[in-house]
Parts: sequence; structure tokens; C-alpha cells
Amino acid sequence: MTEDQRGAALLRGAVSSPRASFLELFFDLVFVFALTRVSQRIIDDVASPGRDVWSEVAQTLLLFLALWLVWTLTAWVTSRYEPERGIIQFVVVATMFGSMVMAVALPRAFAERALTFACAYLAVQIGRPLLITVALRRHPRRTVTVRILAWLTLGAVPWLAGALVPQQALRAVFWTVAVAWDYTGLALGWPVPRLGPTRVSGWAVMGEHLAERYQQIFLIALGETILIIGFTFSMSEFSAARFGAFALSFLVTALFWRIYFHRAGHLLAEAIRVARSPGLLGESASWTHLVIVAGVLLTAVGYELVIDHPFARMESTWAVFVMGGPTLFLAARARFEYEIFGRVSRSRLAGVLVLAALAPLALRMSPMVALASAAAVLAAIAVSDAARSWGRPAERPASPL
Repeated sequence: MTEDQRGAALLRGAVSSPRASFLELFFDLVFVFALTRVSQRIIDDVASPGRDVWSEVAQTLLLFLALWLVWTLTAWVTSRYEPERGIIQFVVVATMFGSMVMAVALPRAFAERALTFACAYLAVQIGRPLLITVALRRHPRRTVTVRILAWLTLGAVPWLAGALVPQQALRAVFWTVAVAWDYTGLALGWPVPRLGPTRVSGWAVMGEHLAERYQQIFLIALGETILIIGFTFSMSEFSAARFGAFALSFLVTALFWRIYFHRAGHLLAEAIRVARSPGLLGESASWTHLVIVAGVLLTAVGYELVIDHPFARMESTWAVFVMGGPTLFLAARARFEYEIFGRVSRSRLAGVLVLAALAPLALRMSPMVALASAAAVLAAIAVSDAARSWGRPAERPASPL
């Protein structure tokens, strides 16, 4: 077997299973824990008096974006390369361990664990394309991983500089530059001199596999909210008010699931399969799911606040999570609908506008009433979806992408 043939053996072929492998599902378990650390970090910041909450939330956003980039690039790797090959399995398991280290370091990543977080991130992001480049040997596709490797290696400079400076403010500046650099590379295709860019929108991908991975990360985010709801209620003193908040939080999570999977969520795999540019739709869906998951995580923070303080006076910061999380989710879900069908239902647009209008009014409500208002809007959208599809044939995907 020639070197080109050995490299080609790593690529997904026609006989590859389009379903996510058990190894990938195992990999996702780390992100159940990691997303819980993200939410808990924000919860601790909101609950701690005297802290600059929005500065802390901005820091947590940077850490979440780093985790998301690790997950999404791994999803694209397993969609392009055969996950049953030993080297790809090693890459996934090594990424899993690095992600676990990042999650463990995350609560104190802007303090004494900064270097641990940065080194774990860089080991994953640089080690993955390096190993695949070596494994591809002389196969033409190795130029893709060479671009990624060169771009992320240069991006290691601000990551390490931020980890080594003692001031948190400077660390935030360096890491903001680092995250911006890494996401710019993803958006532009990691352009390097002479080789140029390689946009993921042009990659050949396994559509059903990539769609399943996006669906699974959304379910992981919902699983994280279930953990928050359960842990918060079990650790608090039982009362009728807290049980009501517990039940209401569960209802909102169930409505998230219902609204996401109604039509568009089920048809993502087919939409990618029939799209004229599957990679373009896959890339767009990646950005959309980033915002969807962020909305779910923000709402999870609101759940803990509502369960712990169901009828307390609403703080201005609390309203951002209780009302802002569902608003962000619904806005991203509207974009997701456009990606699949080329249109957005009026109920979703109306829901976003109503939630945005209710946000300033939430300061006059108790946390319980504010969450109930958000649940009512989401329930109305779910009912509208059911009524609109009742007795009608299933709509086919017609992505404008």
C-alpha cells in the first residue's frame, strides 16, 4: 500500500456508517460535565455580593467559546475521517481528556488554573491537526490540517501570554485576542501564505452524521439544565413555592426540546444531504447551534435563581438569565428554521418580540412570575406549531444555503 493509499484510508468512504459512533457519545459525556461547570461559574458569580458580575460573565463566555471550538472541530473531524480508524480514535480520546482538564480548570481559569486551562486547550487544538497531518502522509487533504496547524500554533502566543500574566484584566485582553484569532481562522478557512484558505463550507461532509452531532450537543445542553434543576431543588429546603419553580423549570426545558425538534430539528440531516453546498449549511448550522446552546445555558442559570428565590425581588442581573436565555434560544431557533426552510414562522418572530418586550417588565415581577411568563410564550409557540402542522403533509427542506 502506497503512502497516498494509507492516507486515503483515514477518509470516510461510501460504506462508513452515517451514525455517530459510541466513541463520540462517550466523548460527549465530558461536555455534560463541562457545560455544567460553565453554568455553575456564572451562578457563583451572580450569587457572590461585591463582584463585577458582567466582567465575570464575559470571562465565562470566553471559556465557553474555547470549549465550543474544541467540540465543533472534533465533530467536523469525525464527519470527515473514519472514526473506526485507530489514529482517529486516539485523537478523539486524547481530545476528551484535554477537554476534561479544561472543564476541571474552568471555575478558576482566570486565577491560579489559567496555565492549566490554556495548556490543555492548546494541546488539543495543536495536537489534533498535527497527528492527522502525520497520519495522512502525502495525501492531498493534509494541506487542510497543515493550514489549521499553522494558524492555531500562531494563536498559541496570546493564549500562553494571557496565562502567564498575573493581572486578570490583562489575561482577559490576551485571551479575547486569542479567541478572536481562533474563530477568525474558523470563519475564513485558516488562510496561510501560498496555500490560501480552506473554508469548511467547501468540505465534503457526512450530512446525517454532522446533523446528529448538532442534535446531540443540544441534548447535552438540555441534560445540563436537568442537572442544574435537580441539584438545586435537592439541595434546597423543600416548599410548595420551590416545587412550583422546580416544575416550571422542567416545563421550560421540555418546551425547548419540543420547539427545537419540531420539523427543522428532525430535518437537518436531510437538509444537509440534499443541499447544493452541504458544507455551507453545516458551517451555518454550527454557528446557529452555538447560540442555541448559549441560550439554554443562560436559562439554566435562571432556573437556579428561580428555585432558590421564587418570590424574591427580581434583580436586574437575574432578569437577563430568566428572560434573556429563552429569548436568545428562540432567536437562534428562528435562524435555524430559515436555514432549513428558507422562511421563519410568524409565531417565532412574535415570540422573540414578546419576550424582548417582557424583559424590562420582569424587574417588576418575582422570578417565578417572570419564568412563568417565558414559559407561556414558549408554550404558545409549541401550540402554534402543532396547530399549523395538524393534518398537513410534512414540509420538505428547502434551504436557501
